[in-house]
Amino acid sequence: METQIKTYNFSFKGKGSDFFGVVVVNWLLTIITLGLYYPWAKERTLKYLYANSYLEGDNFQFTGTGKEMFIGFIKIFGIVAAFYIGIIIAIKTQNTFLMGISVFLFYMFFLVIIPFAIHGFYKYRMSRTNWRGVRFGYRGDRGTLMKIYFKDLFLTIITFGIYSFWMTTDIRNYTLSNVKFGSAEFKYKASGSDYFWLNVKGIILTYVTLGIYSFWFQRDILRFYFDHLTLHNGNEKVRFQSKLSAGDIFELLIINMLILMFTLGLGYAFVEVRTLTKLFSSLEMVGNINLDSLQQTEEEYKNAFGDEALDAMDLSGII
Repeated sequence: METQIKTYNFSFKGKGSDFFGVVVVNWLLTIITLGLYYPWAKERTLKYLYANSYLEGDNFQFTGTGKEMFIGFIKIFGIVAAFYIGIIIAIKTQNTFLMGISVFLFYMFFLVIIPFAIHGFYKYRMSRTNWRGVRFGYRGDRGTLMKIYFKDLFLTIITFGIYSFWMTTDIRNYTLSNVKFGSAEFKYKASGSDYFWLNVKGIILTYVTLGIYSFWFQRDILRFYFDHLTLHNGNEKVRFQSKLSAGDIFELLIINMLILMFTLGLGYAFVEVRTLTKLFSSLEMVGNINLDSLQQTEEEYKNAFGDEALDAMDLSGII
């Protein structure tokens, strides 16, 4: 019997006006509380965005809490604050040795914490994501991820940054291939060389065309990410693909820029919703997996330190 190939569709059904209400309240409460409300603002944002993200007519859910993220927030804030205090004391006492040590340890801390943060992010965020009641999970080993990270970091340093394309690819290959969707598992297998030459081509053509090629460049990067991602459940398999075109990206960027410009940034919520609506409508899975057969296999994980650490360092791009 021939296997039937099916297309599974994604969609985003949020409204700019609704999300604007969420954003405004978050801004106000974060300002009033001098930033302490931020983890709860993040919870409200993620719950809204997840609840309006759909696969085959059913929405995703984020079950994390502001309390969990607040604990992670306090931990990373306390560590960073300690380094800043050391630097300030060194400046006021004009102690160059203490200043040098503080700055060195500060940068070393951020280099060392990155693999911990990536591991923790996946453990927490996947555990707190579900669809049709089936929880995602992450089964990567922190020690293995650290070996990949530090090996690639060393090669990136001695190649003056050139190896960073392989580093990014290696980290994605490992982390995404250890993400579970109930009894199903993701696989991501991309080549650092392909990613490098894709970027070389994109950068050169963007420069030669005075920026015009940038829309095709961004399309190719997005397709590269999805084209190497698959989901497996036994002998069943689906592959991801994005149908977003250079024209779609051009329209998104231009209209989004105009919205932000003429609203002095207040239109951020509408820009976010427009972008997610377009991205989700162009994303699909193609294959023969039976989504109804997925079983719950993953445990809950409540430590949000990695999630907050990545957020604080603004390193979402590496995952």
